Amino acid sequence: MNFQNALDALASVLFPAPCRICAAPLLRASRIPICDACLHAFERIVDPMCAHCGRPFASPIMKEIERPLCRLCRADFYAFDRARSLAIYNDALSGAILLMKYDEVTRLGNWFADQLFELVSAERNEWRADAVVPVPLHFSRLRERGYNQAELVARPLAKRLGLPVRPRLLVRTVPRPPQQVLSRTEHWRSVRGAYVTHKSARVDNLRLLLVDDVMTTGATLDACSRGLKRAGASVVLGLTVGRVVPGWYDRGRVAQVAANLSAGGGNPSGMRSIF
Repeated sequence: MNFQNALDALASVLFPAPCRICAAPLLRASRIPICDACLHAFERIVDPMCAHCGRPFASPIMKEIERPLCRLCRADFYAFDRARSLAIYNDALSGAILLMKYDEVTRLGNWFADQLFELVSAERNEWRADAVVPVPLHFSRLRERGYNQAELVARPLAKRLGLPVRPRLLVRTVPRPPQQVLSRTEHWRSVRGAYVTHKSARVDNLRLLLVDDVMTTGATLDACSRGLKRAGASVVLGLTVGRVVPGWYDRGRVAQVAANLSAGGGNPSGMRSIF
């Protein structure tokens, strides 16, 4: 038994803490309170995806297109210059982000920062930036929570990239509506003009890297980008941990369904094609 295996075995006996997502016992020492099964359930976003906003495409045919764009990006809809997300916002990733968001599990912020660093390291030239900017909370929400979950990811990411972090560069001037779930239209309306640069900020000709926990409709990154560009930023790039993709199915599950269909299993009830 090597040292790591011995450490894992000892940890499982002395510290039998459960996974904070599924409550299964943690069988090895880890920086984050999540079991291997839940970590493996994070569905990483890989090609094919929109070259501009990073929305994943279900069809492998899109790989054949040199610079594939989604419908919105073909219409030049977003103000940011490029955006990417680590993984699909599924049940497992949602649980992890909620731990960071409401329980201030800072180790998760560090872990997510490591994963995003690896993502941008593959294309360092495209992700050149002068500073990292966490998407801000309204002061009332920040006072209530005591911290900004986007900053829990942005600070360690900035350290890995060797960049300054500018948490007070942007200010949210309009609070989020009180209801928990917003429609797409309500989400866009709630952030329209809601982000401005601090009156003492100097952003002329800077390349800025925006960091947030989840990209839902793209409205928040868009509104932040517009505020930064009004102040003179030359390029705004966006990174988020999760990406909400309506109608998206787990690729492994889709592959299994396809295999069942090819074997004559028929179409399972409620399953619609994504190809």
